[in-house]
Amino acid sequence: MPDQSARPTREELQAWRAFLRAHARITRSLEAELVAEQRLSLGGYDVLVQLAEAPERKLRMAELADAVLLSRSGVTRLVDRLERAGMVARERVAGDGRGVVATLTDQGLDVLRIASTTHLAGVVRHFVARLGADQLRYLGDLCDQLVD
Repeated sequence: MPDQSARPTREELQAWRAFLRAHARITRSLEAELVAEQRLSLGGYDVLVQLAEAPERKLRMAELADAVLLSRSGVTRLVDRLERAGMVARERVAGDGRGVVATLTDQGLDVLRIASTTHLAGVVRHFVARLGADQLRYLGDLCDQLVD
């Protein structure tokens, strides 16, 4: 168990805050571009990506919430909006009275394909192009270490 009384040093806090600033700035930029060009939020884009990569383009709502790092109520509201727009459909799981899956519709897949052009160009512009290949590999390794 980590020492609850431990405090980061000034340098450690500076690194932490730089990480948070970089993440916030990049995600705000990606969000603004997706909304302006595609009328799709970054969260909505993430839901479409998760569903596109899932077997049969379906995920249980709880699995989807975990995959996009939203609360169950947050993912429910987001899926409500995507469902009204025709990008996602919901259906009950056979034999499970409480189970609900979200399914990516053909229209949602079309929207994702178009939105990916905007999003991936933004990832290159705001992230990839600012770092060298060695830096990207090192940053990837560091982030993997933080996740494990």
